Amino acid sequence: MPFGRFSGRYLIDLPEPYVVWFNKNGYPKGELGEMLQLTYEIKLNGLEKVIRKIPLN
Repeated sequence: MPFGRFSGRYLIDLPEPYVVWFNKNGYPKGELGEMLQLTYEIKLNGLEKVIRKIPLN
């Protein structure tokens, strides 16, 4: 996350209520907004474990 109180965190590590807030109030424009929408869908469908198994390298 590039800004705010969760700056520096991976989007998948954002608290669910924070991601839900963006879904209700609007996402930022551009790539960040698209990635936050995807993060919302991942969390909504309980797929975080799948994402965490992907190597970071």
